[in-house]
Amino acid sequence: MVNLDSKSISLDSLGITKATFHYNLTSDELHAATIEKEQGVEASSGALAVNTGEFTGRSPKDRFIVKDNITKDEVWWGDINIPFDADKFDKLYDKVTEYLSGKEIFVRDSYACADENYKLNIRVVNEYPWSNMFAHNMFLRPTIEELKTFSPEWTVINAPGFMADAEIDGTRQHNFAILNFTKKIALIGGTGYTGEIKKGIFSALNFILPVFKNTLPMHCSANVGKDGDTAIFFGLSGTGKTTLSADPDRKLIGDDEHGWTNENTVFNFEGGCYAKVIDLTEEKEPDIFHAIKKGAILENVILKENGDVDFEDTSITQNTRVSYPIYHIDNIQPGSIGENPKNIFFLTADAFGVLPPISKLTPGQAAYHFISGYTAKVAGTEAGVTEPLPSFSACFGAPFMPLHPTRYAEMLSNKMKEAGVIVWLVNTGWTGGPYGIGSRMKLKYTRAMITAAMDGSLEASNNDNYHVHSVFGLAQPRTCPNVPTDVLSPRKSWNNDDGYYKTAQKLADSFKKNFKSFEDYANEEIMAGGPLV
Repeated sequence: MVNLDSKSISLDSLGITKATFHYNLTSDELHAATIEKEQGVEASSGALAVNTGEFTGRSPKDRFIVKDNITKDEVWWGDINIPFDADKFDKLYDKVTEYLSGKEIFVRDSYACADENYKLNIRVVNEYPWSNMFAHNMFLRPTIEELKTFSPEWTVINAPGFMADAEIDGTRQHNFAILNFTKKIALIGGTGYTGEIKKGIFSALNFILPVFKNTLPMHCSANVGKDGDTAIFFGLSGTGKTTLSADPDRKLIGDDEHGWTNENTVFNFEGGCYAKVIDLTEEKEPDIFHAIKKGAILENVILKENGDVDFEDTSITQNTRVSYPIYHIDNIQPGSIGENPKNIFFLTADAFGVLPPISKLTPGQAAYHFISGYTAKVAGTEAGVTEPLPSFSACFGAPFMPLHPTRYAEMLSNKMKEAGVIVWLVNTGWTGGPYGIGSRMKLKYTRAMITAAMDGSLEASNNDNYHVHSVFGLAQPRTCPNVPTDVLSPRKSWNNDDGYYKTAQKLADSFKKNFKSFEDYANEEIMAGGPLV
């Protein structure tokens, strides 16, 4: 616990009065307080297990941004970024702070962005101790000395027990997560799902960094090699982002959110990881498995009688999670900053089985595929899904991007050219046919391709003698160290040319249909990066 004699803080300026608050409690203290209040139990691993209540995931239709002089002409308004009236925000804010007044609450000073030049100081005010513990895990942790002079720039107010009145308060229903850029407040109520705390601040940074700091925010993982070369991994859920960035020969910079600066450094936004644990095994994800110990928080899992987690039990939700501080992982990059980005990997689990297992992208193609953010849902993942379905999420993180996707894509394209970075599209999905006929690409081959791309042997062994894919225009390598040649050609792996090209055309048409909403904003180079036919 921080000695309050060295730092006197007040919540009066926030409108929270007569509250009993605990300031910067340790992880152990918050763990104990949660159990004492019967809001969680301890698993056999030592981790804290909690139930987040009604909401076990994000509620995208209840995420709002206050429309004001800062945001009105910058934000890409629509279904993802829903406007909220400034006056209604003020009234709702007063209701939430009145609700928290007189209560026992938990306050934490922390920051986001590991690079000192981009640091964002955050004060988090939580109704529940385990929500505050989540903030300890996920944000960066100031030293005692730094806390003495700490001045928050943004404030997160998190009141899961407060229910909004939609008709009066301007919300859609009783829960809400609202960003106010003028007042620098993230206001969250009616939901215990902790991910709203993390994503609120990171959505704010996805606006602040490009608009005010000329820095590209990225929903990605990143690692660094022995020679200081940084690799960046974009990918939606199920594409292997966490698995492939956890490389025993490279140090992890961060798991989920990064900034790429003008100085060509890459820094982690956060101080921890928030990982899905559905079907988790030690064999598949050793880093995550071993990180689940005292200090970690398990969300919405089912415990067996002996306190072990049943990772296969999804009776509460498919979105079972664990949060833990990054120091729970052994192989991490000190300071969470990397320099000199050399390679970027866009990961996609193509269930149609038509995209090459690895291909090299031009800047225009990179921007096109970045805006598209493609992966595929396979049969059985959702009710009614009987065959593969294409799934697109702009910039591989659409729900958290306040600006138009083309703004991020143009930044990426420019940075690629300036830094001489190579972008690779990696298909971790199916080969030899679509889902149900072909098989999932072997992890050992994907790892070998990524290793060859990073050490330069993939480029060297092809000597610019790449095969250009006739449908997608992608540069496919003809050879790769430690990978059988027949694996590199999706067409050959099918052994059915007619079926392959029909399916490839079907996927290309899905790309083009999805991109129609971006065409008016995309430049010629980006438009030329799409499928050829």
